[in-house]
Amino acid sequence: MPIVTASNLSQSYGPDDIFTGINISIPQKARAAVVGPNGIGKTTLLRILAGEETPASGNVHVARGAKLGYLPQEASFKATHTLWEECLTALEVLRNKEAELARLEAQLSEQPQNEDILAQYGKLQAEFDHMGGYTYETRIQQVLSGLGFTKEDYSLPLPRLSGGQRTRALLARLLLSIPDLLILDEPTNHLDIEAVEWLESYLRDWEGAVLIVSHDRYFLDRVVSYIYEMSGFGFETYRGNYSAYLHHREERWEERKQFVKTELARMEKELVFIRKHIAGQRGQMAKGKLSRLSRQINAIEVLGFDGIRSKTWSRIAFEAGSLDRKPMRVEEAAQRLKALTIPDNRIQKVGLSIRARQRSGNIVMRAKDLIVGYPSKTLFKLDDLELRRLECAALIGPNGSGKTTFLRTILDHIKPLSGELSLGASLKLGYFAQAHEDLNPNLTLIEEIDKVGTGMLEKDIRKHLGRFLFSGDEHYKKVSVLSGGERGRLALAKLSLLDANFLLLDEPSNHLDIPGQEVLQQVLAEFDGTILMVSHDRYLIDALATQIWAIDTESKILEIFEGTYSAYKGIQKEEQIPIPKEQPPPPSQDKVPQPQKANPLSKH
Repeated sequence: MPIVTASNLSQSYGPDDIFTGINISIPQKARAAVVGPNGIGKTTLLRILAGEETPASGNVHVARGAKLGYLPQEASFKATHTLWEECLTALEVLRNKEAELARLEAQLSEQPQNEDILAQYGKLQAEFDHMGGYTYETRIQQVLSGLGFTKEDYSLPLPRLSGGQRTRALLARLLLSIPDLLILDEPTNHLDIEAVEWLESYLRDWEGAVLIVSHDRYFLDRVVSYIYEMSGFGFETYRGNYSAYLHHREERWEERKQFVKTELARMEKELVFIRKHIAGQRGQMAKGKLSRLSRQINAIEVLGFDGIRSKTWSRIAFEAGSLDRKPMRVEEAAQRLKALTIPDNRIQKVGLSIRARQRSGNIVMRAKDLIVGYPSKTLFKLDDLELRRLECAALIGPNGSGKTTFLRTILDHIKPLSGELSLGASLKLGYFAQAHEDLNPNLTLIEEIDKVGTGMLEKDIRKHLGRFLFSGDEHYKKVSVLSGGERGRLALAKLSLLDANFLLLDEPSNHLDIPGQEVLQQVLAEFDGTILMVSHDRYLIDALATQIWAIDTESKILEIFEGTYSAYKGIQKEEQIPIPKEQPPPPSQDKVPQPQKANPLSKH
């Protein structure tokens, strides 16, 4: 039985339709994701399913007794609890049982032979044990640690947490509350790679269902088994993870295009017959064909080609409402038939292009016995490092480990504490800052691009901004009013004009939707220069990196690995596998059972 079923959902804000006619069913143990470009309505759909928003039309049914847990992109708390106290609120049922056990224990101390109290105590203790009552504090610690909190954070009041910490705190509470359906909107946004990998493992063992919106393609590949795609063409279901979705989506669109080509060819052939015979001896047959062709064109204009596929005309007429049954004139039919086009599945993407106009030297960067950090705090050290032309190094490590500080050290914004750091010959650097602090909030988009100093005319600047999905009056917006995603696109627009041959990128895919990430990945793969990037986007790292530079926060050492991210993770797993003793221990009796395979999701 589905946990949540929604039928014919539509939402609009004022005159703007966000989406229409969505049908979705989430079965028990489902692992599903909603994907689509920014602005298509993914967050709105999640809010409606979670009961946070009312649809303009349609209805949502939640199974009787089912509990939903919803994680918004930005969390807020009304309470002033500490982090630990907030997590305890997720376990209220357990804590009530714990209090009742304590009350019964007090009674037993006075009446140790009372059989009624002993029976109550035994039954309640069994329930408490079965629900994990004796280990709930350990579970809280495991979840908080997995999401990147330290024990020092436990006593922090919620109002003192940063925005990212508050979102992680809410995620921790949701995981501990064990809802039947977790609805997660960008759950990896505020997590470093280690925390994301912990969450992946946790969700794979999750007993309930999960519905996710995420731009983290690697995360989707490892967690979900169904993809719901929202696009201008509708709402479609694909079975498999993200990589399988890409493959099946292309196949489906090729089939769709072939169907449309066949239908158009058939209709054009009919039109040729009509033109040839409409005024001749076979005029009656031609008029009949014109009447049928008119109805078909009308139906396609209303429902699209998908709307007429594999359906009877009575069904088509019902779905399209009252179709105009009056035959068109021959030339009108010809014009309207010509206007019917083969659908294009391409989503509007950023028109990014980065070229290195000048060739750098073969050695781009060298460092020896380098210590990075601040006078009051050493972040990490490295013995020997070399980055050569055309290589791509990915700098990874937990939040706060010094990744951005290292980039700023290379840029000479911060001096190293000791050691040698040198850059090669003929270098032109291009820096993408995570916080976009190089953008002036008081300038317009046009003024910000003009600041690069290329001497472009305003019309050329506006054309360039258009490639990055800025249009019309948006060109005259102040930087201060831009969203995070818009600031990221503006920073990329500037970066593409620098003609740099050494790119220093700090979280370049942040705030980009998946189509934007795919463009960025392709452009960087074709870049004829050298790249050093800080990123939590493992899909991007795995596609591009030839070296992995990993910061170990315990030893405070930067470790260099030559190879791809997948190879690096493979080595890590090998190192973590314990060598079995002569007599291996028996399997644990407390092993968590694996979740059952998800049932197929409804396409309706």
